Amino acid sequence: MSKHDSSLSKDQFNLLKQFKKQISAPRPVEVEVPVEKTPEQVYEEELDLFRKQMQGVQKIDHGNTAKIDVPRKKKLDAQILAKRAAAMGPMETDETVMSDTQAILNPVGSQASLSYRIATLQHRVFEDLKAGNLRWYEAVDLHGCTVEQARMAVLQIIQMAKEANENVIKIVHGKGPEAILKTYVNGWLRQHRDVLAFVSAPEKQGGTGAVLVLLKRSEKNPKFK
Repeated sequence: MSKHDSSLSKDQFNLLKQFKKQISAPRPVEVEVPVEKTPEQVYEEELDLFRKQMQGVQKIDHGNTAKIDVPRKKKLDAQILAKRAAAMGPMETDETVMSDTQAILNPVGSQASLSYRIATLQHRVFEDLKAGNLRWYEAVDLHGCTVEQARMAVLQIIQMAKEANENVIKIVHGKGPEAILKTYVNGWLRQHRDVLAFVSAPEKQGGTGAVLVLLKRSEKNPKFK
């Protein structure tokens, strides 16, 4: 529309011109400034979100769950072993000659450290036995036993280890003033055909009151099936 258009007055023309400027000028953009939330507000929002996500979730009923207690490994009772051996009759190990003569002729002191190994046993294996690094299968406590009960218990635990294909056992003989059972155990084990080595246990496993015994593996025994 021209300035000299006769249909508009001067005032109308100026008003129209101002209107054109208004609609052609860029409109300011409103920027929304985020409001910083307080830690309490953030916590409430996260808690509300958690509650929404947990809707319909039910608490587990622990009444139906079974409590499992891992049984602690206990030493076998030597007198029970001896009675069991007597009730079951002769064992395979009964054929093993374990004379008392060697024990009687070679008494050991209550604080003496016992040590025995066959010549062909690897040094590293023997050192692991001495250090208590080899896991023992079962332990038997000879306290309160007669000599004959102790003999039967030693034979029985060796037989049990062979049948389970285990090769390390622990025998607690005690260290009384006269060390009678300790002396007999020392003599018996040296004669048993399945014993590769034995040594007094480390202090934390009984010290000079117990021995760790290394046995032949069952598969190396011709009687193992």
